[in-house]
Amino acid sequence: MRELSVVGVRVELPGNQPIVLLREVDGDRYLPIWIGAVEATAIAYEQQGIKPTRPLTHDLLRDVLAALKAPLHAVEIMEMKENIFYAELLIGDGLRISARPSDSIALALRVGAPIRCTDEVLTEAGIIIPDEQEDEVEKFREFLEQVRPEDFAG
Repeated sequence: MRELSVVGVRVELPGNQPIVLLREVDGDRYLPIWIGAVEATAIAYEQQGIKPTRPLTHDLLRDVLAALKAPLHAVEIMEMKENIFYAELLIGDGLRISARPSDSIALALRVGAPIRCTDEVLTEAGIIIPDEQEDEVEKFREFLEQVRPEDFAG
């Protein structure tokens, strides 16, 4: 397993499809995952420190896990089948629950849990961004500083 960090979310044009971009912590591969607008908003809210007046679904799940004293230890992106990613939540004493990576990432950000990925998935779907494209990643980061979660509303 390789640990990943969340670079951020953005909308891919022309299809207006949100994407979350993850980066290998101890490596140079990036993992792009196309996600839904609701999950993109939840990730963007948390990254920007926006606290809604009422809890979002991922906030509710965080609170339920805390109330049950069942901590989220990690999120693991386990496999990819037919261009669909599959993740698992590692909860409490060894409990594994299947979940979409987008929901898993939104929850992991809320509780500070690590996000990991199998080498197989990174080999299959990870990309290496050449040095000349690093400025594109910087532009992406600048975009993330400007984007508002409302931009993801469908």
